[in-house]
Amino acid sequence: MTIQDWFSTISGVATAIGVLLAAWQLRQAKRQDVTTFEDTLAKEYRDLAARLPTKALLGERLSEEEHQKSLDDFYRYVDLCNEQVFLHLRRRITKATWKFWSDGIKSNLRRPAFKRAWNEIAARGASDFSELRMLCPPEVMEQLPITGTAP
Repeated sequence: MTIQDWFSTISGVATAIGVLLAAWQLRQAKRQDVTTFEDTLAKEYRDLAARLPTKALLGERLSEEEHQKSLDDFYRYVDLCNEQVFLHLRRRITKATWKFWSDGIKSNLRRPAFKRAWNEIAARGASDFSELRMLCPPEVMEQLPITGTAP
């Protein structure tokens, strides 16, 4: 083997190592971008949860006045949940994050105040939030006849 062959071999190995290192760096950068993106949504949830009534977060029922006063914030929560489901379906978040988020969404939407708000929002916006409807279908709210008499 000549010295030129040695240099050629070393050059090829160095190129291969460089390519592997670049691929590893790109993968790490992508992971960091996903983590940053997930952290942004987690902060959005915390900011939103801070505006929701503590009673609702603790699983207590809200009075009619409290419910009406908080409905805008519940709407924003439902919208955020729908976005989270959408991002999961588009594989924009990690499986571990999705497990955590989906468990939280399901848990919250079982709480009385959240359930009431979700059912009302879903009924009033019948064509909205299709992704969240797949994860947590709202309960069918029975409609009374227009006359107001019982069926």
